[in-house]
Order: sequence, then C-alpha cells, then structure tokens
Amino acid sequence: MKKLVLVAFAIGSLASHAQTTSTAPAAPAAKEWDVSVYGFIRTDYIWDTRRSAQVREYNLNLYPLDEQLDANGEDINDAGASNFLSVVSRLGVKAKGPNVWGAKTSGTLEGDFFGNTESTIGLFRLRHAYVNLEWEKTSVMVGQTWYPTFIPEVFPGVANFSTGIMFNPFGWVSQARIKQNLTKELSFAFTVYKEREFTTATATGGTQNSASFNSMLPTLHGQFQFKNNNWIAGLGFEYKSLQPLTVSNSLATSEKVNTTSVVGYFKYNNDKFHIKAYGITGKNMYNLVMLGGFAGYTTPGEVETYEGIKTTAMWVDIAGNGKSIAPGLFFGYTKTDGVSKDNPTTLYGRGFSGTRGVDNVMRVSARVDFKQNKFRFTPELEYTGATWGDLKPDATFDGNNKKVGNFRAMISCCYSF
Repeated sequence: MKKLVLVAFAIGSLASHAQTTSTAPAAPAAKEWDVSVYGFIRTDYIWDTRRSAQVREYNLNLYPLDEQLDANGEDINDAGASNFLSVVSRLGVKAKGPNVWGAKTSGTLEGDFFGNTESTIGLFRLRHAYVNLEWEKTSVMVGQTWYPTFIPEVFPGVANFSTGIMFNPFGWVSQARIKQNLTKELSFAFTVYKEREFTTATATGGTQNSASFNSMLPTLHGQFQFKNNNWIAGLGFEYKSLQPLTVSNSLATSEKVNTTSVVGYFKYNNDKFHIKAYGITGKNMYNLVMLGGFAGYTTPGEVETYEGIKTTAMWVDIAGNGKSIAPGLFFGYTKTDGVSKDNPTTLYGRGFSGTRGVDNVMRVSARVDFKQNKFRFTPELEYTGATWGDLKPDATFDGNNKKVGNFRAMISCCYSF
C-alpha cells in the first residue's frame, strides 16, 4: 500500500511540474527595431559691440567688418547689436534594426530650425540623414553627415553656435565612407562626397553649387585616426576637383579648380580636464565656412582659368570635466595665404570686398558651463579681431592695414532630452 501511495505521489508531482513548465511564459523575443528621439531646446542672448560678417540675425558671427567712414569721418561699422534666438533648437531620431549582410545597422535623421538662408530662418533644416553598416572591423556609412574634416570627437566646446567656425571646418554633405580598423586603436577612413548646402563659391555666370554639379569627380578624403582611452589623434588628406562653368566667354570650357588640403588634430582627456588642438591648410576651403575660395584669370578671347586661394587655420580648446561646473578657454587663428599666380581678374569667395580683404582673424573666448541633470546654463565672453588690408597681386592683403575687433557677450540656456 505504501508503495502505491509513493508511486501516485511521484506521478502527481511530475504532472504538476510538466503543467507548470508548459504554462510558464516564454522568454521575450529580441527587439528587431529600436527607435529613440533626442534633441535640445536652446535659447541664446547675444550682445555685440561692432558690426560683423554674420549669419542668421547675428546668431553666428564670422569676423568684424572693415572700417567704413561716413561724410563726418565716423565709422559706420562701429555699431553694436543684440538679439534673442531659439532657432538652434534641435530634433533627431536614431534607429537600430535587423542585421544586413552580417552587419549591425543604425540610422540617424536630425534637423534644427536654423534655416538654409537668411530668408528661411526658423524653418526646419536637414542636418544629418545617414545609415551605417558595421561589421567586426569594417563599417560603411552612406548619407548626409559632417564633412570628413569636421571631427565629432575633436571640435571646439565654445558656447557660441559657431562651433569654432572660421578656424574649424563646419558643415555636412551627402557622402559615402568606408572605415577599416587596422588595429584596436588605429583606423583608416576613405570618404567621397559632393557639396550641398555648404558649397564652393560661385563663379560669374554660374549658379549655386554649379561647380560641384559640373564636376564628374567627387571630392576624395583619406584619414588615419588613433584612439584609446585618453588620446585621439588624426591626420587627413583631401583632393578636390571642381568645375565652376561649362561656358566661359561664350566658349565651351572644362577648366577646373584642382586643390588639396591637409588636416591634423589631437585630443587628450582625463577625469579632470581635456585639451583639443586642430590645424588645417589648403586651397579653396570656402565650402568649409572658412576664409578664401578661388581666383579667376581671364584673357580676351579665351576661357577663364582658376587657382585656389590658400588658407591656414588652427585652434586650441582647454576645458574642465566637472559634472556641475566646467570652465573652458578657446583660441583660434586663421590667415589668407593667397595664390601662386599673380594678378587674378576676380576673387570668388569669403573675406574680401573690392580692393580690400581680411589678412587674418583671431578669436579668444572664455566660458563656464553650469550643469545639472539635462539643463545647461553657459555665459561666454568672446573677442574676435580682424586685420584688413589692401589687395596685393598675389591675392593676399597688406598695406593700409586696419585692425578692428568685436566683443561678444552671450548667455546660452539649453535643455537636452
């Protein structure tokens, strides 16, 4: 009898266990898609002491304007300005999906309300729109994102929305990039791109971005980067071939502006502070929102020929890594180095007006980030000085020099999400 009871108890226990196991909820399936929204709401108050070459209602200042005297000898450009703006507020979406050909996939779509031109300020503007495929040692990115000369890990931390413009390249373009990890710390990236919103200068008779459209060859950029826990360092080289016109002086033309540029940078970071430094030199870097562009040479009965104007720029940024308070200091310098062939007929680009132009621009700024959770409050003081001079045969500017400066005070308030 005892044996029967034990057998019945064992059978009941097994049945109960089987029932419990069969009714236990299944493990949740891995998510095929993951989508997240991010961005920030930002308002800046800006106060300037002098009129400057500027973008979007003085939100972004480039360099102070040359002295311009009225009939009484007063400098017209010695006048201040101020503004409140929230147009740099940003909205973006990041997505991750199923693997493609064995690669992890991700994508980003981002914009702000800065507009594409002065007349469109406040309208939504596309910034980034790209897809990335990532294998163990190789990744491929296709879409619109930063110029390869803009290094997301190494750019000025200034409060001004300029992000170091004039000294650090700025802008995003449609491109294709392949990146290969050579070792755990060293990689090489090769990028091909075409200008879009941030374009080269327009030659007389051309249209916006026609120099890029007319060129069959995209811009080519190769860059080595070393990266570990504390250091980032890189060296890049770029070749650009643009064709400003297809018709010049009523003649068919295929004349190009063929130019090169070289960029180098580094960043050191630890628990207490970080330091970044960057330098670039090359020709026809107007599309990077820098000084210069290209020069045109005309001869009666012949098509216009071209040469890129050389520009050199560098900057250093030092800042604390405090979680609640982080001071920072920025210094930048850029100079117009001209052309090798004298007496161009026309200069196409930035930093010159008639027979006068900008020889060099320097900027120094100091800021303090006050941070708590997702809110940041940053006051910043900035001085930008420019040396204007008379145009010389080699497209540099010297003689009858005039140094002018703009002092900018600003407060930025930003809430991130």
